[in-house]
Amino acid sequence: MSIEKKYLKTKPVCKVKFSLTGDPYVDAISIHVVGDFNEWKPGVHSMKKARTGEWSVQVDLPAGSPCQFRYLIDESVWDNDPGADGSVDNGLGSENSVLEL
Repeated sequence: MSIEKKYLKTKPVCKVKFSLTGDPYVDAISIHVVGDFNEWKPGVHSMKKARTGEWSVQVDLPAGSPCQFRYLIDESVWDNDPGADGSVDNGLGSENSVLEL
């Protein structure tokens, strides 16, 4: 798992690349990044699988404010990113990953 942030100099935007690799994701059919930036709707930011087995997607997010997110794997398994800037209780018995932008 990795997260890359690139801040634009001309706009208050951060281009965030979400990437997943490894055994838990090899056999996945679909992976989505869902969060408060897309109203927690699967399918808005679908990750694509490369020939190397890496899943990734780039999302433009507003700089200057934190956002919460999780990965939705095969429409049923939720996963957090240990590479996130933090985590917060989501009130549903688990935690959301947090990015500080």
